[in-house]
Amino acid sequence: MQKLFKEDYLKAYAVKSLNTKGRIYGERENFTRSPYQRDRDRIIHSSSFRRLKHKTQVFVNTEGDHYRTRLTHSMEVSQISRTLARSLGLNEDLCETLSLAHDLGHTPFGHAGEEVLNNCMESYGGFDHNIQTLRIVMLLENKYYKFRGLNLTIETLDGLVKHNGPVKDLTSYDLILKRNLFRDKIKFNLFPSLESQIASISDDIAYNNHDLEDGLRAGLFSIKKISSIPAISKIIKKHFKNKNKFRREIIINQIVRELINVMVLDVVNTTKYNLKKYKIRTINDIYKQNSLIVDFSEKMKKTDKEIKFFLAKKMYNHKNVISNTNKGRKIIEVLFMHLAKETKKHINKEILSIASKERAISDFIAGMTDRYAINLYNALK
Repeated sequence: MQKLFKEDYLKAYAVKSLNTKGRIYGERENFTRSPYQRDRDRIIHSSSFRRLKHKTQVFVNTEGDHYRTRLTHSMEVSQISRTLARSLGLNEDLCETLSLAHDLGHTPFGHAGEEVLNNCMESYGGFDHNIQTLRIVMLLENKYYKFRGLNLTIETLDGLVKHNGPVKDLTSYDLILKRNLFRDKIKFNLFPSLESQIASISDDIAYNNHDLEDGLRAGLFSIKKISSIPAISKIIKKHFKNKNKFRREIIINQIVRELINVMVLDVVNTTKYNLKKYKIRTINDIYKQNSLIVDFSEKMKKTDKEIKFFLAKKMYNHKNVISNTNKGRKIIEVLFMHLAKETKKHINKEILSIASKERAISDFIAGMTDRYAINLYNALK
């Protein structure tokens, strides 16, 4: 039967469906959708993905309707990654899949929630949101007759494993995941596909720019303050001329919109330069590299660092944000202690059969939305 999807436009070094390494558990592929479209659909239809709509990005989900959540952030990452993939002749479906899945493992209350859960799990292997994403897609989502997890393609799993590049130390993977869960199909020391690299840098572009926008809208800092970042000051000066004609929100939107576009174009140009520089011809040339191909220019790397430094100082460590995240820390600490005593009351036997008690508690808490955690905490008072 002839397949209905076409990939003739893809570059030779792109990930292609015909060359897929398959899945952990063998399945017949679908002739109307590529393997990576199917992966994307499985992620979108998962319970874990739906719960992202009530999980903190920076602001606790109950604080306002227009601030980013993990769900809207993931969708924005996916939009940027598809743009980059199309510009570079790469597999858009795989880029979108990785972008939508990359934050599935996040706890409630953002990175503060992850830190405190990692402390609670210190004696039991720790907690890492990237590895938790793999636990979700390989073990915890349970919708099929023949296997646990979503049975995603090896290419998708490889991209999720290497969201931050090759993995040199497998200690955390052995402690948090079942040993050899990948059945030796992942080469941890090799560089990830260009599609994986695109999803990673799209994440960077999205959270930098959208955190700036949310911080401005929340009044944590002013447009004048972010003018201290040289690359942004030029863009601000250009749009600030219209401050008497348009609302502040529109000016903010235009500044962020242009900054995203500048970063995307920088990645496209830098990646094309690197493809030529390293004489990339095949996908194996990507895997054997010692550095990223998809990257910012040196000038943009400096801007990226300046934005991160600004956000850390003016937003993530702002007293209002810290106050709310500290409440989240306390909630997770209390819930962990309570669940350690009343495990069977909250966690079903099936979950306890595939993990230690502490890991099952960690899975349960990590899967909570902000409001579920808050409501359960309040019910315990």
